[in-house]
Parts: sequence; C-alpha cells; structure tokens
Amino acid sequence: MIQHYCSIHLANCISALRLAGAPVLLYLAWYGYAYSVLGGLIAAFVSDMVDGYLARALGQTSSFGARLDSLADSAIFIIIPLVGWLVWPEVIRREALYFLVAIGSAALPPLLHLYKFRTPTGYHTWSSKLAVFLMSSGVILLFVGWSGWLFHLATWVCVGAALEQIAMTLVLPQSRCNIPSFWHVIKERELALDAGEENHHRHRR
Repeated sequence: MIQHYCSIHLANCISALRLAGAPVLLYLAWYGYAYSVLGGLIAAFVSDMVDGYLARALGQTSSFGARLDSLADSAIFIIIPLVGWLVWPEVIRREALYFLVAIGSAALPPLLHLYKFRTPTGYHTWSSKLAVFLMSSGVILLFVGWSGWLFHLATWVCVGAALEQIAMTLVLPQSRCNIPSFWHVIKERELALDAGEENHHRHRR
C-alpha cells in the first residue's frame, strides 16, 4: 500500500520525508553531530527543489501536496535556529536579530492563513521560492563559517515574501494554492468583477 502510494505520489512522499526529518535534525544537533546536521539541512533544501519539480513533471500537483510542501518548509526553517544553537551557538548569538526576523517571516503567514481559513497554506509564490533558495544557501554558508551577507539578504527577501503572503491571505475570500504572486490575485479579482458586471448587464437585457 505504501509502496503503491509512493510510486503514484512521489513528490508528496519527498515532502513528508522532509517534514519527518525536522525532529531527526534536532536529535542529531542535541548530540552534537555537526556534519550530520549540515548534511541533513542540505538534503532538506535539495528535496524542497526536487519535490516541486517532480510534482509538475509527473502531473502530481494538488492542494494537499502544496500544503504538505509548505508545512515541511516551515518546519525545517523554524528548527534551523534551534539546531544552530545546539551546534553553532556563537553563530546564533551573533546573528540573533536576523534569525528572529527570519522565524517571524516563516511563522506569521501560515499562522494567519490557518486562523482565517482553518487550513495550512500552500501559495508557493515566486517571492517565497526566491526567499527559500537564498535562505537555504545563506544558512549553509553561515554555518560553515563563510560571510553572512547572503543570509542577511535572504532575511529581508523573506520579509518581503511574508508580507506578500499576508496580503494575499487578507484579500482572498477562500484558501487557494499555487498562486505565483499578489498581482495574480488582484488580476483574478478584476477579471471576476468584470465577468460579474457582464452577467449583470446581460440579465438586465
């Protein structure tokens, strides 16, 4: 049964494994396995790119898959400061403000979406994809001792992506998945209004 599901929904299985990997990373960090934590983070970041590609290539995109992917992303990004504190505490102390901003950017949009729609988010906006890519690269470079400039840049990109998702949640009347940007939400609303006005005029005739 499980093998059959994974063969059909490979992308969802990869997302589920990434979600399940979050507590494993915490366990490894607790016992000080720095290289294993680093490898696990890299694997999680790579899997985030792979599952989306596979979902599109295999025609397996779905609302459930989008929400599962977003949930796994949030879990990984929220535990990054925790594993960092356990393995690289000096880095977390030095970059504490940026990590707090990044955590807030990762946590607030899904919490607002959950409060309004009673379901996990799954927007997958272009800005959030850029933020994830930059943050993934920035965190790895930061933990291996390189410059933190990319991490700093990624943090502010995360803020912008979070603000866009918050705006989308406030504007949308119901939960939606796989929306590229806030502009697309506005465009769809304009088209819906135009269609409504056209129908209204048609009925009046």
